Amino acid sequence: QVILVESGGGLVQAGGSLTPSCVASGFDFGLYAMSWYRQRPGMEREYVGKINAVGSAVYRDSVKDRFTISRDDGKNTLYLQMRNLKPEDTAKYFCHAYVAVGWGTNPTDYWGQGTQVTVSP
Repeated sequence: QVILVESGGGLVQAGGSLTPSCVASGFDFGLYAMSWYRQRPGMEREYVGKINAVGSAVYRDSVKDRFTISRDDGKNTLYLQMRNLKPEDTAKYFCHAYVAVGWGTNPTDYWGQGTQVTVSP
């Protein structure tokens, strides 16, 4: 059973930093790319960035100079280091995996429950 558990969100002032994390279980974490998404108030869930199995990451334009995605395969943990936060970064942040569990199965989308990040002006 694939389980993703985010933590580390919170309330921060504009210009501040937070580093949410996501602990994964139920699959071979080190073999898979992992992603972060967010859902801002009143908006659709949107892609934030992705890290592949060898640690190379890509980001949406609005965060690429401020956010860093990393992973610790020994701890089955994904991180999202966020710096210089802006009020428009206020959102619920979700960890995402697209994995196949078991021989002969198709990959499936898995989501955590999310962690709330609120940035005050």
